[in-house]
Amino acid sequence: MTTMTTMTSTAPLPTAATRAWTPVCPLDRLEPDRGVAALVDGVQVALFRTAGELFALDNLDPVGGAYVLSRGIVGSRGGVPTVASPLHKQAYDLRTGACLDLPGVSVARHDVRCRAGVVEVRLRQEG
Repeated sequence: MTTMTTMTSTAPLPTAATRAWTPVCPLDRLEPDRGVAALVDGVQVALFRTAGELFALDNLDPVGGAYVLSRGIVGSRGGVPTVASPLHKQAYDLRTGACLDLPGVSVARHDVRCRAGVVEVRLRQEG
């Protein structure tokens, strides 16, 4: 007879506030108005530096299904900083991840900061 024991943890799930910051690269490695891809805790992240601001989104284009947003065209629409997918050209708000062309479509946004000249990312996962 086999006995199966189920282990449950009472530890709370990590929240955005408790997830760790991951160092990615020196700030000077990010060219203004260009994207770069980075692997953060197994997640492909697209990093962008525009006019002194840093943004981090998932690199997966939700419409095209490929990891290409870091190669998109950085710009703005009505004062909103954007990246346009290199596949089908949908524009995504770099601040929120919302698609400006297709209501209800979005890409995950992550926390990003520069600390002591190093860009750090903290993943934000739903749930």
